Amino acid sequence: MKIVFDNYTVCKECHSLWGFSAYLSEYKLLFDTGSNGRVLLQNMQKTGVDVTEIEYLFLSHSHWDHIGGVDSIIELNPNITLFAPASLSKHLLKDLKGMVKELVVCGKKPMQLFDNLYTTGLLGSEMPEQSLIVDGQNPEVITGCGHYGVDKIAVVAKEFLGKDIKRVSGGFHLLRSEKEKIFQVIEDLKAMGVQEAAPTHCSGDTAIALFGEAFKR
Repeated sequence: MKIVFDNYTVCKECHSLWGFSAYLSEYKLLFDTGSNGRVLLQNMQKTGVDVTEIEYLFLSHSHWDHIGGVDSIIELNPNITLFAPASLSKHLLKDLKGMVKELVVCGKKPMQLFDNLYTTGLLGSEMPEQSLIVDGQNPEVITGCGHYGVDKIAVVAKEFLGKDIKRVSGGFHLLRSEKEKIFQVIEDLKAMGVQEAAPTHCSGDTAIALFGEAFKR
């Protein structure tokens, strides 16, 4: 996974703004689009990601800092399959359907997207959000913001796959959490078999440091 948009430094030449986007080159899938399309495209160019090679776009939830670059991607590459959460405005979903090759609206239930990629389904009520499950030898969960709780998201993924989740990455939504809460999340993840963690975006400096210490190898 290559991060192409983040409020933390992506690369020396890249521009950092609040938001998140990552590219999974093996699957030609772009995860979220950050908050600004122009900056996203610039960062993709700097990190060697060709927008015309993208075949799939996965949107985690409706917050502006994760869907702000959608139009910029589609304008340059409409020949994509878009996996969008059902929580998006029905008017936006209707518009997007006419702008891409295929629109797949993801609801509350986990389901296969293609190959060994799955959605957790929409989790949470205040801000419904789907996360991406990458199955394989070391199953991984990628979160946009992790509003539902990265530990609880990992539980859903583990129960759906029937195997341990080995890695979690993305936004963990711990920016305003006390250390005790962060330690508890770390403990819960380790207890369920998670061996690697790569928090970024809305995880917060404290959580990033504590996760780094807890999961260092």
